[in-house]
Amino acid sequence: MPLDITERVDRRAFLTLAGSGGIAGLSGCIGFGGDEESSDGGDGSGSDGSDSDGGDSGDDAPDTIVFGQPGALSGSFDFLQPGVSQAADAAVRHINEAGGPLGAELELVRRDTAVDPQEARTVATQLVENDNAAAIVGLFSSEINPLWDYLQDLRTPIVTPWPGSTFLDTRGGDKGTPSDVSDDEWVWRTVVGDTVHTGGSAVYALEEGFETLGIINGNTEGERSYVDGFLSVYEQNGGTVAERVEVELGSSSYQSALSRLFDADFDAFLVSMPQESAITALSDWSDGGYGRQPILSDTLAQQAVIDQVGSDLHGAWVASPGRSGPSYDTFEDIYNEEGDAEINGWTPPSWDSVQVTALAIERAGSTDPEAIQKNLGPVSRGEGTTVSTFAEGKEALANGEEITYRGAATPTDFTEHGNVFGSVTISTAESGGFVETTEVAAEDVREYVAEGEY
Repeated sequence: MPLDITERVDRRAFLTLAGSGGIAGLSGCIGFGGDEESSDGGDGSGSDGSDSDGGDSGDDAPDTIVFGQPGALSGSFDFLQPGVSQAADAAVRHINEAGGPLGAELELVRRDTAVDPQEARTVATQLVENDNAAAIVGLFSSEINPLWDYLQDLRTPIVTPWPGSTFLDTRGGDKGTPSDVSDDEWVWRTVVGDTVHTGGSAVYALEEGFETLGIINGNTEGERSYVDGFLSVYEQNGGTVAERVEVELGSSSYQSALSRLFDADFDAFLVSMPQESAITALSDWSDGGYGRQPILSDTLAQQAVIDQVGSDLHGAWVASPGRSGPSYDTFEDIYNEEGDAEINGWTPPSWDSVQVTALAIERAGSTDPEAIQKNLGPVSRGEGTTVSTFAEGKEALANGEEITYRGAATPTDFTEHGNVFGSVTISTAESGGFVETTEVAAEDVREYVAEGEY
């Protein structure tokens, strides 16, 4: 069971904080190798049999291993947290039923950041120092980007299901050299980045004949990044932007901004704002009778948006991370046993973040952060035995096999920068909710992303 806001005695003394064409029809409503290493948990460099990655034989394995999960228990994105929490809790239950990493009981300590960078810094410190978290399985783009240097100094693996920011396209991961941590950047994400799913959205917009756009976006990192990711593909392939308006979030009216935006001539308009502000802006748009085709950012595929904006929104579409992971069905069965929270685009990535981190510990034979960091790449890449859960991976590792985890959200085949590729789902607003209408295959988006730049 997860522990929320739990205070513990500081058990970690070593921490130093130096810096402080593939579109296929679908249907249904949505709620939505690096370096070679030995299988003994070593990094392959220990010819004398010693475990230079901080791993050991497991003889002194702890009774309990903690993962820390910063969460949006409050704030603008709290409506997405129940699905993410339930997926993480289901993963922890599954892992413990399978015997736990290194035979230890896995615990999840969840703390609220409200997606506030300063609160996120406090929470990350508490999770590592007070809760003795071996890894962190959370943090948003709006938290990671301003805290980047601090998180590097923390030197604790962050395997997060949240961030889409293009800032992370070439930051994070092990740079394809898992045994050498000197070039590592300690952030990994199990959700496709904005470059991927906004690229899919841009491809779809152009195929639909929307060659000129208006854009209205919030003034935070996440909203800007979503638009930038979209435009990187859209403009490179012939699309143009007639007008872009950036607004303060939380305003009681956006009529003035909409008036400026709709003075321009365009085919469709892209909205990238958090749910509450977007509902205000889209209601103003409906009341003003501006018309034209809305394209929504991924977090807006929520029933509440349709319910509060009304029928004028019907026909609006949104591109979201798809559910193309090979083990999605396995995840869904275990997830549904845990509770009834609605699945959203960040739910399967939350499951993957816990699974792959636990497998890295099992392969490392250690909970040392550096050992975990060294093993995240090896359990997700390469030609090892394909596994879809921790239980399968634990058994294969015990048999001396290398493993390759294949996830629920994506294949979880980490790039050198700690990113993943996956499909993109296009959903359209109808009277009954958002309905999945098409899917852009991962390989069709990947052709727009240069090798080594993601």
